[in-house]
Amino acid sequence: MSAQALPAVLTNPHFERIGGESAIRSLTERFYANMDALTAAQGVRALHPADLSRPKQTLFEFLVGWMGGPPLYAQKHGPARLGQRHRQFPIGDAERDAWMQCMDQALDEVVADKALRQELHQAFLKTATFLRNR
Repeated sequence: MSAQALPAVLTNPHFERIGGESAIRSLTERFYANMDALTAAQGVRALHPADLSRPKQTLFEFLVGWMGGPPLYAQKHGPARLGQRHRQFPIGDAERDAWMQCMDQALDEVVADKALRQELHQAFLKTATFLRNR
């Protein structure tokens, strides 16, 4: 089979569509600001340290690669292994829903493209649902 006959590698287009690292940084900042501000998120906020600097950076690095940009998280921490890394936290429907409320509001605040917001919402919801452990 010639190189021209090989199928193109599928890539995640969200990184470019959202606006690259600067938009993902804004999304991460808004997400954690929402977690601090929303009463419904108090329980999930309590699962995080008081100083959110490290979680913000970790989420930013993860999202950059997850959306199709440079694999910042993997280069620094190795494979994501989300289930394993979140096992220590009690995550049920309430925690998932609060996390999603914070992310959905951040998406509304940062992402102008309605179709992209919906695509990201569905992807985040699928992942957040997978991470439930109770």
